[in-house]
Amino acid sequence: MALLPSIGQPVSRLEGNAKVTGEARYAADYDVPGLLFGYVANAAITKGKILIVNSQAVKALPGVIEVFTHENRPSLAWFDLQYADMDAPPGSPFRPLQNDRIVYNGQPIALVVAETFEMARYGASMLEVTYSTESFTTDLNANLDKAHVPKLGLAAALKPSPPKPKGDFEKAFKEAPAQATGEFYHGTEHHNPIELFSTTTVYEGDGKLTVYDKTQGTINSQLYIGNVFGLHYKDVRVIAPYVGGAFGSGLRPQYQLFLSVMAALELKRSVRVTLDRSQMFTFGHRPPTIQQARFAADSKGKLVAMKHSAWAETSMFEDYTEVVVNWANMLYPAANTKMEYKLVGLDVFSPLDMRAPGGSTGLHAIESTMDELSYQLKMDPLELRLLNYAETDDSLGRPFSSKELRQCYKQGAEKFGWTNRSPEPRSMKRGNKLIGYGMATGIWEANQLPARVQAGMDKDGKLLVSSAVTDIGTGTLTVMTQIAADEFGIRVEDVIFSYGDSNEPFAPVQGGSFTVSTVGSAIKAACTALRKKLFKKVKAMDPAFKGIDYKDVDFKDGRIVVKDNPAKFVDLIAIIAANKGQTIHTTNFSIPNVFKLKKYSRAAHSAVFVEVEVDEDLGIINVTRAVTAVAAGRIINPKTARSQILGGMVWGISKTLREETISDHKLGKYMNQNLAEYHIPVHADIHDLEVIFVEENDQIVNELGSKGVGEIGLVGMPPAIANAIYHATGKRINQLPIRFDLLL
Repeated sequence: MALLPSIGQPVSRLEGNAKVTGEARYAADYDVPGLLFGYVANAAITKGKILIVNSQAVKALPGVIEVFTHENRPSLAWFDLQYADMDAPPGSPFRPLQNDRIVYNGQPIALVVAETFEMARYGASMLEVTYSTESFTTDLNANLDKAHVPKLGLAAALKPSPPKPKGDFEKAFKEAPAQATGEFYHGTEHHNPIELFSTTTVYEGDGKLTVYDKTQGTINSQLYIGNVFGLHYKDVRVIAPYVGGAFGSGLRPQYQLFLSVMAALELKRSVRVTLDRSQMFTFGHRPPTIQQARFAADSKGKLVAMKHSAWAETSMFEDYTEVVVNWANMLYPAANTKMEYKLVGLDVFSPLDMRAPGGSTGLHAIESTMDELSYQLKMDPLELRLLNYAETDDSLGRPFSSKELRQCYKQGAEKFGWTNRSPEPRSMKRGNKLIGYGMATGIWEANQLPARVQAGMDKDGKLLVSSAVTDIGTGTLTVMTQIAADEFGIRVEDVIFSYGDSNEPFAPVQGGSFTVSTVGSAIKAACTALRKKLFKKVKAMDPAFKGIDYKDVDFKDGRIVVKDNPAKFVDLIAIIAANKGQTIHTTNFSIPNVFKLKKYSRAAHSAVFVEVEVDEDLGIINVTRAVTAVAAGRIINPKTARSQILGGMVWGISKTLREETISDHKLGKYMNQNLAEYHIPVHADIHDLEVIFVEENDQIVNELGSKGVGEIGLVGMPPAIANAIYHATGKRINQLPIRFDLLL
């Protein structure tokens, strides 16, 4: 009996047992003989110069080996090109300990290296630093007059400029009978994955390094180390089989990687550097963003004009961008549009991608403004969206590769019970709780990048597949194994997928919801090449297969079987045995067909429905239930995919009601650099969440027909919650997070 296909099955995570039993080892878990420990000292001012670093008392402490500062940092290559780091935005990347300049609060200024972690930490606390200070500015709102159009550079491929204006927006808006205008503010958010950022650099001698790093791209870290320290790439091996949460924070090499490698090379010893929780707030963040949205419709509800403008924070040394204003005209057609996006350089570290960068920001403004328009038109919010449904991408004049958003609306509304909604705000109650229903649309682009995979068959009939790709907890190992298993019609247990190692074939950083499409397509390419190679061997060793073409056979159950004569087959093990037991393998690139793909807009879509309870007296908000219906092409593993959507929904609740890093602009620093005051949801905050996967067949997007689900679960949640709060209370709150005091 033939095996059922693995793709589409809810296979449990293959590494799950290792994670829950403690067997899995993360970057800070590797036991290395003679290991030294580094602890970072951070700047206490926001801008200025270091005048004196007094480290004599620290160096005198027992067990302290060295104190590295800008004064004794070893000479470095400092390779200053954007593509030295795959995710670097245009500008000049921050380089730790480069000189005496302080460019942001919390900047790393020294590394204390000691025999124990505790002594290194104590030594860092004893370091005496004298500064001269300069005036600084960290307030986005106070510096909008300094906004500039961003430089895009290599980032333009994945982060395109806003679409060109169409028609005459001002005239159409002014003459339209229904208008909705909103100003929106998003506060700063910082990454707080469970696993702290850590690097263990093992000094192998002769300039060779093995580096265990918390990263979303082993090859990206390898390139960075090679370029900065002037090392041959083959002498640097970066390993990251387990990553305890990332979602953007590990896309770029963080400064603990630099400091760990620097100390190891200089001391010729193995060195581990781990950042503490407060230091997680000293690099990368979702930037605060101010938005204005102005939408207008005719008397029947058809959109005639849309304008979306955004001003976002960046550093003084890089132009970090997000795709914030490109979504409105992609979702809803209108003849008159104008989209604007500008950056404001401030004395902060460069922002960094955080799950659904730009999309979760922009969709809040778009979908809340659509909701406001529906109330002005006295129209059901879902009906307004259906009336303005885009059959093609109006912003670029392209068809979609596939789009089942209508079914998302239909199935999501039915599951949620949207028809039970009473249209008037403050009209639904449960005891002393105001009940609100809100909905929103979600969209996230489906991209694919080049990748390389090796596939081989060994003497035991095991399919060996390898890629440098990481698994940041999204189920990558499991899903890639399923894809490979189906290519040969074998069990998941008969596939060995090697990953998270820069010695393996090239993979880009893991992010942007493109990993399955990218590496999965490369697996298909490598497996196809391996099948052809094995079949060629069969034809040479078995006369019975002469005259049979490759298209006439199937690979299933560990055999090559003739389609119209199943009694004629060859075991794969027999092929390897005839090859003297030597593994037969092939390595292949998968490169997207850009000429074909650029003719289409490719995106996953979602419809989100939310119920909130708002305490009428205290203003406390509770998301009691939510339904997300998703159309994301072929779902490789519904179990891991559902987990991704649920995680995005939880993060959407966090973003809307909890998360914000508070800045004191007089000090130029963040004030809540801990998990006690940086609020995130706990179990008691999360209630009934449901996920629906709508069937969607896409023959264009990639070889698998799949679209990523990492971001699409998040983007629609903030506006759906905000819209539900308006329905419950009659108050339109356009500031995130929405705190209870705003409703009192």
